[in-house]
Amino acid sequence: MSAPAGPDLRDIHLPPDPSWWPPAPGWWLLAIAVLVLAAFAIRALVRAWRERAWQRRVALELDRIAALHASQPDPVRLATDVSQLLRRASLLIEPNAAALHGDEWLAFLDRQFDEGTKTAPVARFRTDTGRALTDTAYRRADDPATSVDAPALLGLARAWLKRVLPRRRSHV
Repeated sequence: MSAPAGPDLRDIHLPPDPSWWPPAPGWWLLAIAVLVLAAFAIRALVRAWRERAWQRRVALELDRIAALHASQPDPVRLATDVSQLLRRASLLIEPNAAALHGDEWLAFLDRQFDEGTKTAPVARFRTDTGRALTDTAYRRADDPATSVDAPALLGLARAWLKRVLPRRRSHV
């Protein structure tokens, strides 16, 4: 004889696996936070890239001025071109800088050069080399007093641009 058959039982049914969609609220918050951080990072990278590109353009402009002077030595044009380049760059620091003339202009350049250092201001542009920016542009090319130490003037302008241009972000 066979054993009496018991009730016909079915196996345990497990609930279905949770769906991946829609995510829990914590995942939504994490996604929003990641998107906001990514947007800030991209904005900072684009700003830094633009700033470096602008600084490269200024350096290339100074190199172009130096090459032009090397091929066609003209102290009047050199002083004029360097002064105009420094004036355009200084507008980023102080909007009224373009209106400065003479010793005020040279003092502004020296002040910007030494800003943020603990040393006493040094008269870099108010020396003979830097003074060429104010008076050489108004002399005739054949005037003996028109001589300009081109490498020193270009080096001084390059050093000023390197020192001052990275700070422009706080003023714009």
